[in-house]
Amino acid sequence: MADPKEMKQRCSITKLDITLRELTLSCQAEDVPGNSSTVELQDKKLVCVEYPAVVRNVNKMLDTLGGEQAVSKTFAHPNRRLELRYRPQDPFCHSLCGNRFSSNNLLLRVRRRVRKSDPNEAEIHMNVLGVIGTTYKFQGLADFQCLAVHSENGKDTSLYDKIILRKSESQEFFEQPMPYFLPPAIFSRLDTPVDYFYRPDIHQKSASQVTLNKNIIGLNRARRPHNAIFVSFIEPTVPTECLEAAKVNWTRVCMKERDKQAEEQLKRMFESRPIWSRNAVKANINIHPDKLKLLLPVFAYYMVTGPWRSLWVRLGYDPRKSTESKKYQMLDFRIRCSTKHGYSLSDMPVKAKRSALNYSLPITFNKAGPQPASVMELAAQEGTSSSRDPVPVTYRLKDSSYIFREGMLPPHRQMFYQLCDLDVESVQQVIEQNSGKEEVCDERDGWCLLGTTDKLRDIISAMIKNVIRAQKPSLPEIPKKRRRRGLDSKVPARDMDAEEEDEEEDEDDEFQPSEGSENEMETEILDYI
Repeated sequence: MADPKEMKQRCSITKLDITLRELTLSCQAEDVPGNSSTVELQDKKLVCVEYPAVVRNVNKMLDTLGGEQAVSKTFAHPNRRLELRYRPQDPFCHSLCGNRFSSNNLLLRVRRRVRKSDPNEAEIHMNVLGVIGTTYKFQGLADFQCLAVHSENGKDTSLYDKIILRKSESQEFFEQPMPYFLPPAIFSRLDTPVDYFYRPDIHQKSASQVTLNKNIIGLNRARRPHNAIFVSFIEPTVPTECLEAAKVNWTRVCMKERDKQAEEQLKRMFESRPIWSRNAVKANINIHPDKLKLLLPVFAYYMVTGPWRSLWVRLGYDPRKSTESKKYQMLDFRIRCSTKHGYSLSDMPVKAKRSALNYSLPITFNKAGPQPASVMELAAQEGTSSSRDPVPVTYRLKDSSYIFREGMLPPHRQMFYQLCDLDVESVQQVIEQNSGKEEVCDERDGWCLLGTTDKLRDIISAMIKNVIRAQKPSLPEIPKKRRRRGLDSKVPARDMDAEEEDEEEDEDDEFQPSEGSENEMETEILDYI
């Protein structure tokens, strides 16, 4: 759709040598003196796309925007930018992004009919189709383009038919020699030209000069002033007191009575239980997450490695020297995915928190939106309301975020459970196998017997498997492949059971529990770095 300003300019340049004899409107409206008339305004909301090209085929134009479905999906998210690919069939085509603007324009349809007997006389029909409330404008530059072409000895060879799978191919297709072609998903994070000149950032100041009320973005981001203490499993000692800056930061934001109550409650929690996970704290204290980041370093330090990794430990308490800390160890559990457990990857009972399939490039989001509030702003704004009875705000998590019980499904595919929060009798029996006989604290299994972590994962996985099969009773218990092999070989039932166990062991080899991922833990660590 053309720019309204450009259309106005074109109309001013072009002189219409006609006589306005009659103005016919789509609605029955009364004429207004002075060769003018009123037009009925249609209450229909429209979206305008100022397409940066001459449109000759509307269908091809929509293909470059991803189709009507992609445009509708982009319109549903106010912060998303509209992507345009001039080569929609090329998976290596980098997009051109359009910004979203609010507008109050009208879409006007004007029809001009000329009499054959007198070309100077014409009839003009005009009606308003709707109101344009949103307009997408492509104001930036397209990213650098890279074609799938291999150049050698002055000859260019196309690689599209060799690297794009268009149909089912044999193994020879994947074993054929192929030049390396691994272009990045994006070359430039900016689509507007910037004069840099390799100058130092004049806005970048030292940490002592940066004011807390300003959001200054420099080349080097200032460290977050949370002042948490990180301790690894191999360090000989643990801290007994928090950093002085941690006390200062918490005193600065502890301005309301409920903040002081949360401080006293967290203090009592660490006195009754020396080790807590962050989710467990969130489920027992109603406090804003940003304030919790400042409060936790006042009473505890953060374990980075070992059986208590990703947990907060009370200052002065060393879990490596006390066998009582066995029940506070961390279990990194992942929901296993296989048809043996009653579901496939596309039919997972618990959806992932994030997926690489839904990843969006940084240029596809408009960063001109409102900035998140700082902790100081939260301290002044929390609890304020224009009404006499303000709605209480709760930040508490559910108990299922850190407690596992028999017959339930975890809320996420990866969970960090403490052993004391596994409310299952069979699990606790495995944990207490060597109670009173603990000798060495292992970096992986802690004070438990070696291999306890894997046993606990197997038990919990079996419970989840039973829950899934109870929800889907129609799923077959015996795969067809195993039944066919049993009929062909005509083995006894006892041998079939042994063979079934061997097959399940082979499948377990594909889904062995890992030693523990740090992706969730790194997310928490980054909050303090």
